[in-house]
Amino acid sequence: MTNKITAVFLGAALAAFTLPAIGQTATQTPRSEVGHRALNQQRRIGQGVKSGQLTAGETAHLERKEAAVNREVRRDRAAHGGRLTAAEKAKVNRQDNRLSGEIYRDKHNGRTQ
Repeated sequence: MTNKITAVFLGAALAAFTLPAIGQTATQTPRSEVGHRALNQQRRIGQGVKSGQLTAGETAHLERKEAAVNREVRRDRAAHGGRLTAAEKAKVNRQDNRLSGEIYRDKHNGRTQ
C-alpha cells in the first residue's frame, strides 16, 4: 500500500515538473534535428503522463534517460564549439531510437496510473 501511495505522489510530482517544461519548450523552436527529436520525445512522455498510459516509475525512468542524453549533448556541444560531430550525432540518434522504443513499450504495456 505504501509503495502505491509513493508511486502516486511521485507521478504527481513528475507531472507537475514535466508538464510546465513541455509548455515552455512548445514556444521555443529547436534549431537542430537533435533538438527537434528531444522535444518530440518529451512531448510523448508528457502525453503518456497526461493520459495515464505511463506509471510514475516508468515516467521517472524515461525522464532520467532523456536527461542523460540531454546532458551528453550539452557536454559534446561545449567541447566542439556548439556543434556535434557526425559520430556524436549518430550516437545520439541511436540513443534516441532506443529511448523512443522504450517510450512506446511503456505506453502500450497495459499498465496505467
